[in-house]
Amino acid sequence: MLTPKKFALCVAAGALTATLAATPALAEQAVPDTAPAAPAAAHPRHTEGRVTARTGLKLRDKPTRSSRIIRTEPYGATVHIFCKTTGDHVEGNDHWYLLTDGTWAWGSAQYIVPKGGHSPRWC
Repeated sequence: MLTPKKFALCVAAGALTATLAATPALAEQAVPDTAPAAPAAAHPRHTEGRVTARTGLKLRDKPTRSSRIIRTEPYGATVHIFCKTTGDHVEGNDHWYLLTDGTWAWGSAQYIVPKGGHSPRWC
C-alpha cells in the first residue's frame, strides 16, 4: 500500500528527475568539495497540535469537506501532525493537517492549533 509518506517521496523524486531532464546543464554540474553541510531539518518529523472544535473534529480521508469521515477527535485532544497541505476552505482557512494518530487522516487546520509555535512542514 502506498502511504502518504511514500507518495510524497515518489512525487519529490519525480519532480527532481523531471527538472534535471529538462535542464541537462544542472545534471552535469559538480558539487564542490567545499560545499557547506546541509542544514538541519527545519521542521520536526511530527508536530503536536490541540483540537479546538468544541463539538469534536471530524477527520477525513482527503483534505476536503465532502470526503469520507474516518474518525472524530474530541475537543482538547492532542494530535500528531505529520504535514500540511491546502484543500477545501473551512471558515476561510484552506490548510489541512495530515494526522498520524493510529490511522492517517486529514483535519482542518481551522480547528487544530500547533503546540510550541511550530508550523508543520508542507507535504
